[in-house]
Amino acid sequence: MKKVVIALGGNALQARGEAATSENQLKNVMVTAEHIAKIIGEGYKVIVSHGNGPQVGRILLQNEAGKNVTPPMPMDVCGAMTQGMIGYHIQQGLSQVLRENGIDKPVCTLVTQVEVDSADPAFQNPTKPVGAFYTEEEAMQIQAEKGYAMKKDANRGYRRVVPSPKPFDIVEKASIKALVDAGHVVIAVGGGGIPVIREGSKLSGTPAVIDKDFGSELLAELLDADMLIILTAVEKVAINFNKPDQRGLDDLTPAEARRYMDEGQFAKGSMLPKVEAAVKFAESKPGRTALITLLG
Repeated sequence: MKKVVIALGGNALQARGEAATSENQLKNVMVTAEHIAKIIGEGYKVIVSHGNGPQVGRILLQNEAGKNVTPPMPMDVCGAMTQGMIGYHIQQGLSQVLRENGIDKPVCTLVTQVEVDSADPAFQNPTKPVGAFYTEEEAMQIQAEKGYAMKKDANRGYRRVVPSPKPFDIVEKASIKALVDAGHVVIAVGGGGIPVIREGSKLSGTPAVIDKDFGSELLAELLDADMLIILTAVEKVAINFNKPDQRGLDDLTPAEARRYMDEGQFAKGSMLPKVEAAVKFAESKPGRTALITLLG
């Protein structure tokens, strides 16, 4: 039975311009679940990963708003909270759809730690914006008091930026594999995973963000999956995106993808990491394929 890792983008959880409520997230998950159920019904073993950027952002805003009432949660804990929250909604939606389609398949969420290297150059160059916007004066005060890196963000103000290191191992990989082998649909590596650093026998959470696509690719490799599906907001990868001569790409070899990456065809922080993850997975073992597409 073939295995597929499905990486859900933000559009699978929250429609653009829609209020960020729990009810809306569950409604969108139900639509996503219909498509995942079809893949399961075709006989594939399915593992689901997902993004968590908006959800972590909201928790950080709540931290800021309530800091005089309750101590703010550190970033790694915020990541764990969103894994549980989003996983809960996917479990609810997917379990219901599977039952409605007569498919007896348990669905579970595993809070997942992902190892990163403390020597990763990303720790010396934080680039991932998180949390609230501040004035320059507020940002400099926060930087002085807490040691956060603060950078101007698109003329909307200043935001905290954190490192985005590359993942290299998944702490709970054996547990995920055991559940998949036992016939469970597993939701894991949410938000790219909770970034942790190993020091001897100790694992410690670190304030960083792992790119969801890289975390999903690592998950697919470690589980020896046959396919990695990265769901996004566009139907297919394109060159000259949003230009009059935009052209969608139906098939790409890793060599072709690298050439387009060298030309700067894919936006950083958007399509580029998806293509990089797809190439890495496709090259990791003969016969593996990756698909980047729109849900549905």
